[in-house]
Amino acid sequence: MNRIFVEKKAGHDGSARHLLQDLHESLGLPGLTRVRLVQRYDMAGLSAGEFTSAVSLILSEPQVDTVSQVLDLAENETAFAVEFLPGQFDQRADSAAQCVQILTGKERPLVASARMIVLAGSLTAAEIQRVKSYVINAVDSHEASLDLPFSLEPNTHEPADVAILTHFSTLDATALRKDLGLAMSAEDVVFCQAYFRDEEKRDPSLTEIRMLDTYWSDHCRHTTFLTKIDSVTFAEGTEPVQRAWQTYLTTREQLGRQDRPITLMDIALIGMRELRKSGELDNLEVSEEVNAASIVVPVVIAGKAEEEWLVMFKNETHNHPTEIEPFGGAATCLGGCIRDPLSGRSYVYQAMRVTGAADPRTPFSETLAGKLPQKKICQVAARGYSSYGNQIGLATGQVAEVYHPGYVAKRLEIGAVVSAVPRSHVLRGAPAAGDVILLIGGRTGRDGVGGATGSSK
Repeated sequence: MNRIFVEKKAGHDGSARHLLQDLHESLGLPGLTRVRLVQRYDMAGLSAGEFTSAVSLILSEPQVDTVSQVLDLAENETAFAVEFLPGQFDQRADSAAQCVQILTGKERPLVASARMIVLAGSLTAAEIQRVKSYVINAVDSHEASLDLPFSLEPNTHEPADVAILTHFSTLDATALRKDLGLAMSAEDVVFCQAYFRDEEKRDPSLTEIRMLDTYWSDHCRHTTFLTKIDSVTFAEGTEPVQRAWQTYLTTREQLGRQDRPITLMDIALIGMRELRKSGELDNLEVSEEVNAASIVVPVVIAGKAEEEWLVMFKNETHNHPTEIEPFGGAATCLGGCIRDPLSGRSYVYQAMRVTGAADPRTPFSETLAGKLPQKKICQVAARGYSSYGNQIGLATGQVAEVYHPGYVAKRLEIGAVVSAVPRSHVLRGAPAAGDVILLIGGRTGRDGVGGATGSSK
């Protein structure tokens, strides 16, 4: 087992100085004089020579980093380590392992990483604990041990058989929802009980209920957008909004949608429905497999005859995930946008980000109970979004953040992309019995399991 500590040299330690300023502003710690940020790596399966090469060529930059095998602390310094929770994907450790494998040409080594935070000055135990609570997001990380591990092999156990929820239909829905920690409402539980009792005539497995809970969560089902609107009132001075509302109601009637509930989703799509009925949206591609809006556009490229291209638009909301885990939530907001046109065989070439937050200057002491500080959400989400876009080479040409007190209750995180591909490059089809399905992708962590339900709750 090998362990190494990598720290930026003075003058290159901008992140550490930024954290020092942040802790002074947010927590008011006059006794805190300095912050050091040290990246810790543990590696197994390498010879001494291979590890030395990995340290100088991959884990550090000699021009700007200092490297040591022991973390030296002054008398007035206190250190603690932060690492991702077990099962959470650690991109830094995974990237390091891949690079070392390329370097050695052998099996990929086991790598673990942690960030060491060193606090210097006169701090009480309570103040140190406040710093830990501020910098560690318990949703994805925890304080790591300072001891060198004996092994980096993950502890795996043979899973038990999937539980069958016996007497499911006879249990109290509210108690069942609480016992299982479900994101669905008690009314949803009652609906499931009736279905399995009357249609399936059996008890469901825990997996079935978890799957329903995922797809019926607010994040996946967009409950807010699909909530039935029973009545609407207007404040004075909103005549343009009233006229727009009346236009919507008239259009609904003309399209014969009076029997459908009024929802935010219906309002958003009514213009598209009207254009399709009038024939003005005849360039919209219609297919069973499209999860990005596609239009057919005639394109002339120099030296070529006119050809049809598909231009695809896709947006993704990640309000809940970004609120509880800003980096990953915002990163996968953009990732979700990229995924659908990319799987539609098109090239994604530009993006837009629209977010909503409360005042990020709000003092940390006024943070709503159970929430992250608005400043942290704003700053970390911006880093997450840019991280994903930069890694895939996607330019974001429009960024807008709207500040309003209402976003204290729920953040707004929207990503959107535009992509294009020659129509001749795309073959649309429908699944049929007997088709073979291949799932192809990289290894990832377990952090996505339960993410939609957890963030919705």
